[in-house]
Amino acid sequence: MERMKVEQAAPEVYKALFALEQAAQKTGIEPELIHLVKLRASQINHCAFCMAMHTGEAIKDGEHSGRLALLSGWRETDLFTLREQAALAWTEAVTALGTGHIDDTLYADAAAQFPGRALADLTLVIIAINAWNRVAVPFRKTVVLAPKMDVAA
Repeated sequence: MERMKVEQAAPEVYKALFALEQAAQKTGIEPELIHLVKLRASQINHCAFCMAMHTGEAIKDGEHSGRLALLSGWRETDLFTLREQAALAWTEAVTALGTGHIDDTLYADAAAQFPGRALADLTLVIIAINAWNRVAVPFRKTVVLAPKMDVAA
């Protein structure tokens, strides 16, 4: 059961968070990659609400359900491009800051795939989804599943 509707309890702050989300959506990062990043961060943060939402959005936008099912094991497949792999590794590092600093090799790999502003944009997308996860998880945002879609293999 949802504990609190933060958008009602703190509307000004919620609007600011929503503005961050809107700005993050306007970066040069491709929408397909944004879906993967948001879903992977939400998996790490155990945010069921966001996992359901971003899985549904990704499928609606044409992402293959098999790739989404294997996202948490992305290192064990060849289904993700080098750019996607760099973004997913960066997502995991930025999301799990409590495990220590981000090493120079990981930074270099991310920067090679996302030069200059692109890495800043990617990082801000990751920060935005982590903020949403940190609202949805403690307040037990109600999970809503997207309508069942028939996705061909």
